[in-house]
Amino acid sequence: MTYAEMLHCVDHTLLKACASWEEICRLCDEAAEFQTASVCVPPCYIKRIRESYPDLTICTVVGFPLGYSVTAAKVCEVKEALADGADEIDMVINLTDVKNGEYQKVEDEIRALKEATGDRILKVIIETCYLTEEEKTAMCRAVTNAGADFIKTSTGFGTAGALLSDIGLFKANIGENVKIKAAGGVRTLEDLKNYVEAGCSRVGASSVVKQVAELQK
Repeated sequence: MTYAEMLHCVDHTLLKACASWEEICRLCDEAAEFQTASVCVPPCYIKRIRESYPDLTICTVVGFPLGYSVTAAKVCEVKEALADGADEIDMVINLTDVKNGEYQKVEDEIRALKEATGDRILKVIIETCYLTEEEKTAMCRAVTNAGADFIKTSTGFGTAGALLSDIGLFKANIGENVKIKAAGGVRTLEDLKNYVEAGCSRVGASSVVKQVAELQK
């Protein structure tokens, strides 16, 4: 697989707090040119993107980046995002529930958001940098049992991002219908290659598209 082909697995991402419309448009133009899997953007831009780029796949975030808003608020975020034109949802779990050992609450919340998402893709961010191996394994079970489509490593706002070792742990513990997304710290084409080859169906990244463009020049 070439680097250009690997971009079809990339959620081209811009989630910084001060992202301007000009920057969002640049992101969307790049995504359209290089046929990335989606653009991953703040919820406030979904409607404008849908109007300006009707053919793009739009991914957005819910409960982002800390995850500790209540389930009802997250469900409302999902419904509003879909109504505005989002195609995919990346939700953040409630890490306080994980740390309290209340794994069933996490599973129930994921299930509620998957019900709200329906046949659209739901990716579940478990923020691996804060979890023990036991907790990561429990989250693999929760994501699988709740019927989510993807388990995702990180928000990119935590103390660390994706690790290849976590991809191996995911593969060993998720169900056959769950795919894997790596995010946070995927900065080079070598990183992209490593995560795709490790088994990631999606990779969240902000800079690899530009690197492929430079290679093609």
